[in-house]
Amino acid sequence: METDKKYYFYVLLCADNTLYGGFTTDPKKRLETHNAGKGAKYTRLPSRRPLEMIYQESFDTKSEALKKEYAFKHQPRSKKITYLRAHSVEI
Repeated sequence: METDKKYYFYVLLCADNTLYGGFTTDPKKRLETHNAGKGAKYTRLPSRRPLEMIYQESFDTKSEALKKEYAFKHQPRSKKITYLRAHSVEI
């Protein structure tokens, strides 16, 4: 088993000023995929691009990263912004 593999929860700021939370093992490649219009259905809309990765957090297990993504996605925008500010991210 790979012990040095990292899993990431990330947040994108969309061109329409919405936030998108996701999970990946390669943040740079994932951002490129989203910006190419080939990522998640939410980010495929041309009005949401370009996207900027404004936050990422690494985890040792896939489960931890997916739990963080789920928790983030199921919050209202105000709580997402509070979370980001607590991690030194200003929108």
